[in-house]
Amino acid sequence: MDSYIKGNFRRSIFKSDKGYVIGLFKVRETNDEILEEYINQTITFTGYFHELNEDDTYILYGEAVNHPRYGFQFQSNRYERIKPTGKEAVIEFLSSDLFPGVGEKLAKSIAETLGDNALDKILDDESCLYLVPKLTENKIKKIVNTLKKYEESHQTISKLIDLGFTMREALSIYNEYKSNTMKIIDSNIYQFSYNLSDIPFLKIDKAANMLEIDAADDRRVKAVTLYIMKKLIYQNGDSYLSKDVIIQNVNKFLKISYDNYDEVFKELEEADYIVIDGEDYYLEEIWKAEVNIVDRLYDMASRPIVKKKNLDSLLEELEKVNSMNYNDEQKKAIKKAIDDNILIITGGPGTGKTTIIKAITELYQHINKLDYDEFTERLALLAPTGRASKRMSESTFLPASTIHRFLKWNKETGEFMINEENKSKVDLVIVDEVSMIDINLFDSLLKGLKRGVKMILVGDYDQLPSVGPGNLLKDLICSDVIDVVHLKHLYRQDEHSYITTLAYEIKDGELSNKFLNSYNDYTFLKCSANHIKSNLVRLCEKVIEKGYDYKRLQILAPMYKGENGIDTLNKELQDIFNPKTAGKREIKSGNVIFRENDKILQLVNMPDENVFNGDIGVIKYIKYGNTSKSKKDEIYVDFDGNLVKYTPKDFVKIKHGFIISIHKSQGSEFEMVIMPMANSYKRMLYKKLVYTGVTRAKRKLIIIGEPDAFAMSVQNNHEYIRNSKLIEKIKYKFENIS
Repeated sequence: MDSYIKGNFRRSIFKSDKGYVIGLFKVRETNDEILEEYINQTITFTGYFHELNEDDTYILYGEAVNHPRYGFQFQSNRYERIKPTGKEAVIEFLSSDLFPGVGEKLAKSIAETLGDNALDKILDDESCLYLVPKLTENKIKKIVNTLKKYEESHQTISKLIDLGFTMREALSIYNEYKSNTMKIIDSNIYQFSYNLSDIPFLKIDKAANMLEIDAADDRRVKAVTLYIMKKLIYQNGDSYLSKDVIIQNVNKFLKISYDNYDEVFKELEEADYIVIDGEDYYLEEIWKAEVNIVDRLYDMASRPIVKKKNLDSLLEELEKVNSMNYNDEQKKAIKKAIDDNILIITGGPGTGKTTIIKAITELYQHINKLDYDEFTERLALLAPTGRASKRMSESTFLPASTIHRFLKWNKETGEFMINEENKSKVDLVIVDEVSMIDINLFDSLLKGLKRGVKMILVGDYDQLPSVGPGNLLKDLICSDVIDVVHLKHLYRQDEHSYITTLAYEIKDGELSNKFLNSYNDYTFLKCSANHIKSNLVRLCEKVIEKGYDYKRLQILAPMYKGENGIDTLNKELQDIFNPKTAGKREIKSGNVIFRENDKILQLVNMPDENVFNGDIGVIKYIKYGNTSKSKKDEIYVDFDGNLVKYTPKDFVKIKHGFIISIHKSQGSEFEMVIMPMANSYKRMLYKKLVYTGVTRAKRKLIIIGEPDAFAMSVQNNHEYIRNSKLIEKIKYKFENIS
């Protein structure tokens, strides 16, 4: 049972557009022993609310917490407004600012005439107000309309909560539809799924079932069709779908036969939810994103190029300053980056992409005679992940950020604040790890950049593609209309190292027998699948003896399930890297034991805490419920100096990170990488996956397991081929206009 506090709202400290409130609350009553000491005191509260009024009494349900950053507060997950009863409360309420023209004298007359439950009587039968002496018909109408409007919002929110929506979701719905909310619930509750992306479709479908909407109802089929299209596109990374695939998956969801899909697709297109482009069925936002990307790329590529003078001599000076010699490919990339309006630089590990980015920034600053402050105002160094942007900053000694932070993502509105109407003023944009960027994010980036900006895209398209839709980097390169510099020369390699050579052998699908040899930076430890676990444990023990810890070492695997899966191995590795000792506190959550000093992987984005999916931290300390103010177990995880608290409801957002998936490692580099390799991973073993895993290793790579499984993966090109027409659209635009 939730704790509650009953009392009065005092004032807001912060209120978002979505109804999230931080405020002050005067506690009059509570069912929580911890909170009894705060009775008749004012405390801080947080939660989602609609139109809090100082004259009302509320019951807030939730829990008291001690936030590591903001201190003691009451986190509310739902609330009730207590309708004023009793003569004094009714007089105070009716004479408040909510009812203009009703003073204390008139309010007192209403309360004395209608009694303690005056408000209920008015709502039940407004004609009772005619019993109040000297109350005009005009004032009666104003009082009734104000009271009904005041009551309607809370009744609507209560109805939504009864249908299974959370307070946040109910407020999101009500803020969108206001007084029309109940009409939509009655006419077509599926309308919520079209305009509110933050409301889970399955919740809406469940609410529709509670309202007894038939499984084959046209309204449901139409909404399910759009839901399935979104699910398939964002699950598989496609830009569009075929009609047959959509119908097949919708029928599977409906579990009934339906034969009027042509009308469904027609209505969805007429309502601007989808675009039917020949045989290709797009979500409208993705179709528009492709069109905008093509238009902006054409605009950049077709602008006149102003070539800078004396670039060769300036490059020679730069080589002297940096005490290094750029190879011909690198020189070409640097010079074209200075001259071209848009350029793609692509290459595998060891080809000097990071070196080139640093050289471009130094040369651009020198040519344009900019001091540090001027330069950082005109430059944007961007990457899709925080770890990748941090590497850019460390290598260039300049500020870098994620694309989301650069575009100023507003989680409350679900929009970027840097956009078509509010463009960035930067002149030069360099984006790294472009293979991880989907077309929606790239579209948003282009919309936020002014006309005339210079853009350099850097990446390795042999790595895993973006999680979101599209195959951006590969499509841009293969379109053959944008200048591309292919880096092939290995910049860092010696006869005693092998990681980079192995990466290229994997990329080319030509694995030599050398992969079974040992080098300074590489070892393949052969063993059968049923011995991987025990050998991995022994290997980690030796690695620890040599001074490696969780920060310098990362173990990567393709799959979560099975004997050699991530979930099983994390349990074994916890006992190796962070064994149980008398001084360490630990908490059991399901079948997982979280222990102080454990390595932790974040699974979801938590923008409020500045921690994101894929971040790695360590459990700093644990508080048990008998010592914490919340009376609940608490885990505190340190993410590079950012301390984040987790209570039991948040434990599903983290897992052990001693071994993580190769997918989660994208955009990261680790000093040492260990990769188990077994035939039991077979369905997940393909070239791009193992290439991505191998290229995460900076200084040392150890593969442990079955050589034939690794060899098979290198030959396996059967990755999922995404549906994309970006190449065709780019070519069509450039060929038909230029």
